[in-house]
Amino acid sequence: MRFVGTVSRGIRLPIMKKGDDLVKTVVDSVCKAAECDRDPFQMRDRDIVAITESLVARSQGNYVSLKDISNDIASKFPEGDVAIICPILSRNRFYQLLRGMVAGIKGKVHIILTYPSDEVGNQIVDPKHFYLNVDKLSGECFDADEFYKVFGVCKHKFTGVDYIELYQSIDPSRVFVHLSNNPLSALKFADQVLVASIHARFVHREILEHGGAKKVVTMDQICATPPREGAGYNETYGLLGSNYTTDEAVKLFPRDCKNIVEKIAKELKARTGKNIEVMVYGDGAFKDPVCGIWELADPVVSPGYTDGLDGVPKEIKLKYIADNAEGKDPTQAVKDAIKEKCKIGKFEHSTMGTTPRRIPDLVGSLSDLTSGSGDKGTPVVYIQGYFDNYLDD
Repeated sequence: MRFVGTVSRGIRLPIMKKGDDLVKTVVDSVCKAAECDRDPFQMRDRDIVAITESLVARSQGNYVSLKDISNDIASKFPEGDVAIICPILSRNRFYQLLRGMVAGIKGKVHIILTYPSDEVGNQIVDPKHFYLNVDKLSGECFDADEFYKVFGVCKHKFTGVDYIELYQSIDPSRVFVHLSNNPLSALKFADQVLVASIHARFVHREILEHGGAKKVVTMDQICATPPREGAGYNETYGLLGSNYTTDEAVKLFPRDCKNIVEKIAKELKARTGKNIEVMVYGDGAFKDPVCGIWELADPVVSPGYTDGLDGVPKEIKLKYIADNAEGKDPTQAVKDAIKEKCKIGKFEHSTMGTTPRRIPDLVGSLSDLTSGSGDKGTPVVYIQGYFDNYLDD
């Protein structure tokens, strides 16, 4: 009898660099892990191999310098002032990018921060402190001086950074921070706007274009093509999903992920005879219950996955079935429900409380939690039993 359901294993890999054979390294490492004396496991059809996006980007050498960013920004905004709206509060995710952006903008730079938190939950001011003092503000849009006058210096709960001060420090004579939750506030300061939001970028672009902006650029348009020969780029996401690597460069989100996962799946099939799903994952889509930060600072959880990971789980809520067995043995009721779950409408209420999240987002989040972002050294995650149900042996 089977007692174990889904299992997620972190797989250790050698440290990779630009030009290394990613497909061979991943497949070799997974196969060696399955056969090792200490923690062996049997590979099966519909297992999942998940690879962190940073490993893929590193093997591709997908980096750009701050100078590359500066030059690309200068080509898009050759002159005049620029407003930058809705950036996240982050040293490794945005501060580096902002340094390159400011260097490329010829005029003044007006940064519009949202409050009481940014798009992914980083707080510019404690919500309680904000709502108890909001009546002291002059209006919905206000500047940094008014912020400090009303709220004082507010440092990030975990990083200890005053992000208003940090962002203005890049060039105090040209960089000005304002706060507003209305994207159209940008037009008070400039008719050229750089949209720095991640998940809301399309609606922000549309609002600004309808609102009369002369030019609107989103971050997925910056470094979408190589800014110079040998430089990195991402044709789909541009600077979105980028991350700190050195003081003068950032790592971009990886390219060509669909092709990569299909090659790995093909090689795994050749080596093991098993049909194994493969995905590339970035940030998990979950919210920290303590700090309130929504982890997903990448544009998507997974930039590429094999076709078997498409869609949403077709699951029923076992506890609902067990609680409504109506005199029937709860175990048997659950088994019967699973057998019948594919019949349209048969157990439509049994899915209540089962949020229809996409499989790539769920598996990518599981992988991100398994691998972590520290020193575990497991940039590949091997998942078994994800597609199994209570009846599977």
